[in-house]
Amino acid sequence: MAQFLVNRELTEEGPRALDGVRPGTGSAAVRSVRVNLAESPLTWLHARGHLNDRQFAAGERLRADWERAALAPSVTMRWDAVRIGGGEPGLTQSERQLAARRRFDGAIAAAGPGLADILWRVVCAGEGVPVAEKALAWPARSGKLVLELALDRVAGFYGVS
Repeated sequence: MAQFLVNRELTEEGPRALDGVRPGTGSAAVRSVRVNLAESPLTWLHARGHLNDRQFAAGERLRADWERAALAPSVTMRWDAVRIGGGEPGLTQSERQLAARRRFDGAIAAAGPGLADILWRVVCAGEGVPVAEKALAWPARSGKLVLELALDRVAGFYGVS
């Protein structure tokens, strides 16, 4: 995966873009971090201990089904086959795509209507949790908890232990 690294100021709310001006007053030290903007939000949350292994595995299974089912929007018709490895042996490419679509729809239904929004935004669309919270008009810091609940339900659907 390609990396897109930027420097961010580390605040209590999380990383914030540096614009060349040191915030704060006096000689207060400013801590900065290097952030890979191409990194998956799920990987970011798991690496920092916000998601357990079960929740992370469920999110990755959901994302894989999303990609196998070719549900991402496209501008034109694509005639080439989806190039995702794995799947059910003995099925044609179209049957694998339909099976992935059924699993994806079942997992989203298992999450429930109130939890599916943040689940789709973070896992499938790759939005960060703060961006998804703002888009859904939710209070700050509520998305992570709701995402954890949704991933627990999806883990139950996929049978992840």
